[in-house]
Amino acid sequence: MEKRVTFNKWSVGILFAVPQLLLIFTFFYWPAGQAVFWSLTLQQPWGGGNIWVGLDNFKSILASSDYWNSVTISIIFAAISTSISMAGGLILAALTDRQLRGSKIYRVVLIWPYGIAAPASAMAFRFILAPEAGLMAVVNQWWPGIWDPGLDGNAAMACVIAAFSWKYIGYSFIFFLAAFQAIPRALIEASAMDGSGVLRRFWDIQFPLITPTIFFLLVINITESFQDSFGIVDIMTSGGPHNSTNLMVYKIYSDGFKGLDFSGAAAQSIILMLLIVLLTIFQFRFIEKRVHYR
Repeated sequence: MEKRVTFNKWSVGILFAVPQLLLIFTFFYWPAGQAVFWSLTLQQPWGGGNIWVGLDNFKSILASSDYWNSVTISIIFAAISTSISMAGGLILAALTDRQLRGSKIYRVVLIWPYGIAAPASAMAFRFILAPEAGLMAVVNQWWPGIWDPGLDGNAAMACVIAAFSWKYIGYSFIFFLAAFQAIPRALIEASAMDGSGVLRRFWDIQFPLITPTIFFLLVINITESFQDSFGIVDIMTSGGPHNSTNLMVYKIYSDGFKGLDFSGAAAQSIILMLLIVLLTIFQFRFIEKRVHYR
């Protein structure tokens, strides 16, 4: 029988909720409210109060070609990095779930990348993909100048995508492996006895049963690609070359802390938040229909 805890006084329940409410207000509602206020005012870089300007900050941002370039490359980055991290995590989890030789070791090793901080992984990939001394130096010996992230925007974006995807493959792997292990073995064994191959069993049985996990990871990976990419961009490219990796989250930092345009940066943060909310609503509205909950 399910047991429920009841309080004789409503004030006791409120006291238990107060610490959590304080945390939410302090670290979410208060900063969000300040960002909204700053986005509607002109914040002086050296102090001196705020000047109310309404929606002028938003109009100035939306009229900037540099900002729309940042939005475009952010969406491209999110789409490619999410696809790579989820596909990689799914493949590795499917292979590990088959309990091949050494699968217990793989299970531990494949989780490690997510435990590494984004700046640390960016520093590692910066050396690994360096054109003069890294793995790509061999390619440059064959075709001189074909790989140079310092000059080529596409190469720089490829570096950022590789570092971010490598980190989140481990995150996706954890959830996909848990989803595979939650599938009753009787279903897999019965399908194997009927003569279904590995790929057929995966597509007809395992894939439909893990669609809730796929949907969850899709939402999380897309959200994190817009938010957690700052450390990687800052260490690897600093938004360059020629703003080719100046993602939205990094442009907020560069405009606010380097350009001292606090009001413009606040307006950009509001737009980024609204974009993430709209993408999440779109996913729940249209993609969740294809999810099979059991």
